[in-house]
Amino acid sequence: MFCPNPVYCHDGIQKPDPTNQSSTIILQSPVKPVAMDECREMTTPEGTPAADAYPRKILEYMEGFLISKTMFTSCELGVYDVLLGAGRPLSAEEISQAIGASLDGTERLLAACTGLQLLNTHKDDGRVLYSNTDQASVYLTRSSPLSLFQSIQYNSRTIYFCWHHLTDAVREGRNQYERAFGVSSKDLFEALYRCDEEMVKFMQLMNSIWNICGKDVVRAFDLSPFKAICDLGGCSGALAKQCTSSYPECTVTIFDLPKVVRMSREHFVSEADLRISFHQGDFFKDPLPEADLYILARILHDWTDERCIELLGRVYEACNPGGGVLLVEALLHDDGSGPLTVQLYSLNMLVQTEGRERTAPQYSALLAAAGFTNIQHRLTGKIYDAVLGHKEVRD
Repeated sequence: MFCPNPVYCHDGIQKPDPTNQSSTIILQSPVKPVAMDECREMTTPEGTPAADAYPRKILEYMEGFLISKTMFTSCELGVYDVLLGAGRPLSAEEISQAIGASLDGTERLLAACTGLQLLNTHKDDGRVLYSNTDQASVYLTRSSPLSLFQSIQYNSRTIYFCWHHLTDAVREGRNQYERAFGVSSKDLFEALYRCDEEMVKFMQLMNSIWNICGKDVVRAFDLSPFKAICDLGGCSGALAKQCTSSYPECTVTIFDLPKVVRMSREHFVSEADLRISFHQGDFFKDPLPEADLYILARILHDWTDERCIELLGRVYEACNPGGGVLLVEALLHDDGSGPLTVQLYSLNMLVQTEGRERTAPQYSALLAAAGFTNIQHRLTGKIYDAVLGHKEVRD
């Protein structure tokens, strides 16, 4: 489901990006890290609020959505695309004309984006000119191979609306698609894929995420012994492409709903991807193709424990002896104390799905209940981690 802010690691600290030598930060999370000295200044040594305390952290959290919406809006209007296309710094007036917006509104938006370190400013004969930061060019422009534009659009137009009803989700313990969009959520993916446009948006989101994070998770373990791989719920095929790129001797079958397969063939996977094929079906109802390895990437976090064990049991039965299953999920610390990003994702699972984020031991328990053994997990240092279980060879 909801995708990550790939700039942040499990400890909530920004991970250096090899494409950028600066310390530019892209803030997509609704919270901003606060230095410990900023927290201390609000309390006395006894831990009670100081008389002149300034609630910096509370105010930053309270207004965190302003940061998200500023970035969402600047992407939607095409600010970063215009600057990339120009090949030179532009004035606010030039940008406002290019994006079809008011000069006053554009000036305010550009100032905020500069404050967020998404834009650079330059002085030229008294004029202020703007250009993209390195990370804005890489992640916020539509044409970049590592673009997060579609992910940002999905956050802005779908997840943001669901989160308007977080209070209801917490009270009721169920997702909020019906309140947010007026569609029944009894069938999770009927709600998620409620129209072709929404389905393509979600597939583009997944595509952008795996273009950035996919290599890390498919290389967390050595998967070269597994020649026939089945990517359950493989969606756009981006993770399948990472597999065939990393393991030249493997083939990957993408198993997904018929309408998802149709869209994937039309928009994402070409005939040139010779080692990638498709199998249509519902993984809870239809027979699964035999394979040496099944990949379930961001699948189990959509479902209850009971449904997860049901699905993993079906995978175990279809899996070749000596094969295995690779889970790709954002892992909580064993005691549930963090990372903060994953804790927030778990709230998002409440708002959007039937599931939750889990710890490595919790995923291990689900795999063991389905029959898998020799279960291991690896942290990638980014948002998504890997858990690998094996099916023993019977004598």
